[in-house]
Amino acid sequence: MSAPVSAFAIQEYGDARVAAVIPARNEAHTIAEVVRETARYVHDVLVLDGGSRDGTAAQARAAGARVITDRGRGKGAAVRQSLGETTADIVVFLDADGSHDPADIPSLVRPVLARDAELCVGSRFSGGTDELSVTVGQLIRTIGNISMNIAINRRFDVALTDTLNGFRAVRREVALEVQLAEDRHTIEQEMVMKVLTYGYRVVNRPTHEYARLFGTSHIAVWREWPTFVRCVLVNIFQPQRARSYPSNTHGARVKPALETWMRESRPHERTSAGS
Repeated sequence: MSAPVSAFAIQEYGDARVAAVIPARNEAHTIAEVVRETARYVHDVLVLDGGSRDGTAAQARAAGARVITDRGRGKGAAVRQSLGETTADIVVFLDADGSHDPADIPSLVRPVLARDAELCVGSRFSGGTDELSVTVGQLIRTIGNISMNIAINRRFDVALTDTLNGFRAVRREVALEVQLAEDRHTIEQEMVMKVLTYGYRVVNRPTHEYARLFGTSHIAVWREWPTFVRCVLVNIFQPQRARSYPSNTHGARVKPALETWMRESRPHERTSAGS
């Protein structure tokens, strides 16, 4: 896991409380380090354990996380459950496999904290990924991600570069208001579409995706792609709600991706904890 890119103090969040939620299933090799690094950037760390059999829950507790057993219906159900397990103002979601760098958490939280957006999604297309089209499954995932980005951008007149990345920060009250319903990994695209449908704002910030350190992904692309398509079709044609914002939001529902890249882009280098 990387060292912080710049000095950070939790006082930066002011009176707002920030919690991190880490859905995990059989990630005992990485969960402790992810929890310890994440704890440097949030007030609370919650691990939603999906029935792990390899000691993931024990490792997470030993590292300082509050561990909650999810109901076993999938990642989306765990994400929805987690919103009722914390009272934090802003909730950050990240993976347990080491593919997300906790040092990027403040970058995701800042737009939500400043009320420039209600949802900030890490962008792998501007931040880079170590898993881009290396295998057929990854190629399909990349094509699917780009296709969904195009559909969402055209439907909501926005300019998002990544809508499927699970690394994100959301204002908790908004996540509850939009009535998320997906039980599986489709929760990510559903969250983006529903936040936009309800008239709220979504932005991207560059985050780098690293190759998982152990094991393989729990997403079977060949089996689950029809579920992703269904989720898009169900949500993309919902009538959009109008919403007005104070003057400090610049009247923009979503900031263009180009502005995001110019203002936030920076190198992402990960070093070992001991270097």
